[in-house]
Amino acid sequence: MIREYSGEDKNELLNLLRLNTPQYFAPPEEADFINYLDYYREDYFVVENNGQIIGSGGINYFPHNHESRLSWDIIHPDFQGRGIGKELTQHRINLLQNNPAINIVCVRTTQLVYQFYQKMGFVLEKTEKDFWAPGFDLYQMKMILNK
Repeated sequence: MIREYSGEDKNELLNLLRLNTPQYFAPPEEADFINYLDYYREDYFVVENNGQIIGSGGINYFPHNHESRLSWDIIHPDFQGRGIGKELTQHRINLLQNNPAINIVCVRTTQLVYQFYQKMGFVLEKTEKDFWAPGFDLYQMKMILNK
């Protein structure tokens, strides 16, 4: 089940992030995630399975550029590879397809998972070594929405 984030989910999401650190996130990114949830979150969703949060991901909007950005995608390690990330990503793309102000979806990820987004139809725009932290390179990707 995909639903909107509630402030009551914050501790579970921090635990979810920690389960993915340091494999997919650098330890200092936890402070960035807290800051995001508290101040920069626009639309953020959680995936539940039997009452347990097993995934999350958001959308931020830049309507002056007709763009949006997928943000802070996290999937519980025990549930990775089961299509949950794909379902959550497609859920957000579907929402954006119905938003007349948005024509482009961007994602900023790492070399560790960019191929996931490539399979979803995103095209690599640029890379930057050690952008997030040492060993965590920026892979900036874009998808043009067909409306």
